[in-house]
Amino acid sequence: MIINVNGLSDTEKLGEQISGKLKGTEIIAFFGGLGMGKTTLTRSIVKNLGSDDDVSSPTFAIVNEYTAKNLMRIYHFDMYRISSWEDLESTGFFDYIDNGIILIEWSENIENALPENTIKISIKPGKSENSRVFEIEGLDI
Repeated sequence: MIINVNGLSDTEKLGEQISGKLKGTEIIAFFGGLGMGKTTLTRSIVKNLGSDDDVSSPTFAIVNEYTAKNLMRIYHFDMYRISSWEDLESTGFFDYIDNGIILIEWSENIENALPENTIKISIKPGKSENSRVFEIEGLDI
């Protein structure tokens, strides 16, 4: 599924649509370069799942944890600094699977380790400065 968005508001609406489809143990892997909207989309998904937590990219922490209104756990990973299997194992990533929703930025770095049922969202620049093209695999919205 390909979705074109024009700015922050459209990206936030997309996050709302995605969050409405989640049950609680999905893995969503974001692919896309710097400034493509990975954290913006993550922030919208987390907010629309009912969390009041501040969402920021966990570049140095590797993982941030948020709690939704129904006590659902949301784990937000940043794999930018992950470059080997040992690095990935040291994050504890595999221990989080099936224990909440996992949102992963910079999934390019761990693509071969992603479970088969992972929802993949690739983000590319659109035709204008603030537009983006989202390609979503594994989730119909």
